[in-house]
Amino acid sequence: MTTREQQVTEVFVEVADSLVADFDVIDFLQKLSVRCVELLDVAAVGILLADKDDVLHVLAASDEHTRLLELFALQYNEGPCIECYRSGQARTDIDLTNPQVTVNWPQFTSSARGTGFVNTDVLPLRLRGRVIGTLALFHTVPGPLSPEDLTLAQALADVATIAILQQRTLSHAEAERDQLQYALTNRIIIEQVKGVLAERWHLSVDETFGTLRAYARAHNLKLSQLARDITEGRFDSRQIRATPAPSSAREGQRP
Repeated sequence: MTTREQQVTEVFVEVADSLVADFDVIDFLQKLSVRCVELLDVAAVGILLADKDDVLHVLAASDEHTRLLELFALQYNEGPCIECYRSGQARTDIDLTNPQVTVNWPQFTSSARGTGFVNTDVLPLRLRGRVIGTLALFHTVPGPLSPEDLTLAQALADVATIAILQQRTLSHAEAERDQLQYALTNRIIIEQVKGVLAERWHLSVDETFGTLRAYARAHNLKLSQLARDITEGRFDSRQIRATPAPSSAREGQRP
């Protein structure tokens, strides 16, 4: 079995594990975004989810650097993610240096190029014909993904959709919306805790996120629940060793 085949197998083993046990969806999706970087040979990946008002928010990213998260946030108003979400169709091989693309999405393309990206692909997160979000891939070198890679990318987007919605059986649209909103709320709480602790510990937000993940894993805690407990005063963050997590615990995070 090749290395790529092994990586694909590991992804589906991980999602199978998530289907038979209680798990931390945000931590899982962060790991999945890193897997996408490895499998598809792209520079960065983001998983965006729509809230009840059809506004896209970052749920997970291959790294937690501010410029990348800001790039995803820009797609509140413009960009390929919002177009993919609204149409339900993949947007592939988008040349961010193309003048027409720049005219259509001026803020997004300027920010993307400033971060070093020159090309992007966006795949829908689909559930029974309805789109709940997007998987965004960013490249630092021009050129399209192969048809095989695009097929794999859509499969990974489908895995992300399964992970988001698997925690309970959803029989009504209202229940689906509640589940999506719960995942988004957890992400917002993690962002708040990450910012507060980064300032308190004098670490970068990326190092802080790695430290939180490492502590949660070492103590068999959900990342989202740990963040909630810190926010609501049920956990003293001084118990967490305020040093950067080892590279193995911060897998895939880029400098």
